Amino acid sequence: MTHTSLDILLTSTSYPADELDWRGVFMRHMVTALAQRDDLALSVWAPPGPMPASVAHAATERESRDLANLMAAGGVAHLLRQHPVRGVAAATRIIRGLARCYRQSKCDVYHVNWLQCALPLPRDSRPALVTVLGNDLRLMKMTGMRSALRRTFGARPTVLCPNADWMVPVLNEAFGDVARVQAVPFGIDPRWFNVERSLQTPPRWLAVTRLTLGKLGSLFDWAAPFFKDGSRTLDLIGPMQESIQVPSWVKYHGPAGADELRTKWFPQSHGLITLSQHAEGRPQVMLEAMAAGLPIIATPLAAHTDLITHGLTGWIAPDRDALAEGLTALEDGAHNRTVGQAAKSKIEQEMGTWDDCAERYVRQYRRVLEQGKRG
Repeated sequence: MTHTSLDILLTSTSYPADELDWRGVFMRHMVTALAQRDDLALSVWAPPGPMPASVAHAATERESRDLANLMAAGGVAHLLRQHPVRGVAAATRIIRGLARCYRQSKCDVYHVNWLQCALPLPRDSRPALVTVLGNDLRLMKMTGMRSALRRTFGARPTVLCPNADWMVPVLNEAFGDVARVQAVPFGIDPRWFNVERSLQTPPRWLAVTRLTLGKLGSLFDWAAPFFKDGSRTLDLIGPMQESIQVPSWVKYHGPAGADELRTKWFPQSHGLITLSQHAEGRPQVMLEAMAAGLPIIATPLAAHTDLITHGLTGWIAPDRDALAEGLTALEDGAHNRTVGQAAKSKIEQEMGTWDDCAERYVRQYRRVLEQGKRG
């Protein structure tokens, strides 16, 4: 069956500035996969960064500067927490830029990343696909936000696409009568599936995270008794986003790009530890670790338990004792490889590559567009 080409406007307040930038890397993969399809014409409103030549840039020079400055400041949510006045001013400029872009666009479907970016959508009845991440659910708790989003979604055919199944019932409860909800998992760069691991002695464990209190969670407190004696190593990778005192027994290496993780850190690590208490949808680094065959020890957040089957594709640790049990179990070489292979198989079968993700989005574009035509 031959389909006509679709004009898609994709908007995002996050995009990596270059190939080494860790911020919003999933957006670069998403854009690249969509741009290479011959059934789409893609325009992108996002911070400046490397994009395929076929992509049309929808942001003005002023909007690009504002978005780049916002990325450098850590994003809207971070700026609002740390510098509320600056945060409100930045958010206002972003909303105005989005509103201009939406008004001037002649696209068939709006592809909006993050709920807040949907707020300035015009009342033009044009269909919208809204990608939802875990952080978006905190936005819904703000006074008046849910009703504002309901008005926006009710004005057009809308499909809300969280990147994890656990968000579906939450979104259905809030918006199910004004929008369709369909989980669309992100994809994986195929290179992650080709990582060759070699378990080290003594064991090396890895934590890859932005350094904030919420993202680190109980990591230092719970892990201290098991790492301070030098019987195993904890390598910590990620940018310092808050003033965090890293214990001397932790080997902190600062931020690292995807290639360094894939070629250096993932191959030598027994697994990934994430004890985050931060609301998140489906952390991309966890997907990449599983694709590389790394077992994960994680706290029982919905974002983690939705992804990990305890004892089979990873280890869920609600407390320090469970962390100790996970370290012991996964430091058995045979068991580590069994769990790692099960994790890799799960990601291959359920998520696939970014090309698979792009195909999932295109199916949703066509479905929401057809819904609009039926009207």
